[in-house]
Amino acid sequence: MKKIFCFLLFGAICLNLSAQDIKAKTILDKVSAKNKEFKSISAEFTFSMDNAEEDIHEVSEGNIVLVGNKYRLKLMGVDTYYDGTTMFSHIIDVNEVNITEPEENEEEGLNPAQIFSIYEKGYNYKYIREETVNSSTYHVIDLIPLNSEREFSSIQLRIDKAKNQIESLKTIGKDGNNVSITLKKLTPNLKFADSYFVFDPKSNPDVEVNDMR
Repeated sequence: MKKIFCFLLFGAICLNLSAQDIKAKTILDKVSAKNKEFKSISAEFTFSMDNAEEDIHEVSEGNIVLVGNKYRLKLMGVDTYYDGTTMFSHIIDVNEVNITEPEENEEEGLNPAQIFSIYEKGYNYKYIREETVNSSTYHVIDLIPLNSEREFSSIQLRIDKAKNQIESLKTIGKDGNNVSITLKKLTPNLKFADSYFVFDPKSNPDVEVNDMR
């Protein structure tokens, strides 16, 4: 009888975990489908990094524009342009720009567009809970990287239940550095020329160009 009880209990736990995973995938699929309907996304966000052991608490404001696999990101004194092939990192304080062509595996880790489809490749996912904050209800879902060599152990997503939109994500770093991104404003379907995602040296003659391709 004890063995049967343990077997049934184990089966119930497995079924519950399976149900949580299915629920998580259903929610994430809705988020992904909604964002894929947008021709472009312009977003303002808050970026923060915390390390309790080192007493580090840094907060910065940023903004990003996404069109397909192109993006332009402004954060922490660096304007980053990516046209789908070439990356231009304009470091404002030192008045220089570095030009590179990241490999595909590098771009997977660098591309901020992952916030809208991050779960689709390389992660297991689990539904954690539903929570209400300031009259808004959110789904909380954990993503666990399949690659154990990643620098973080998990990513926690908070998704607005009514909007099917990611409101924030938080990476739990193995080195104690926890990075959070919280969306403040999202505007879809604005028009941007391809040139918006390419740094123009002619318009910035005083900027030193380091071509590292």
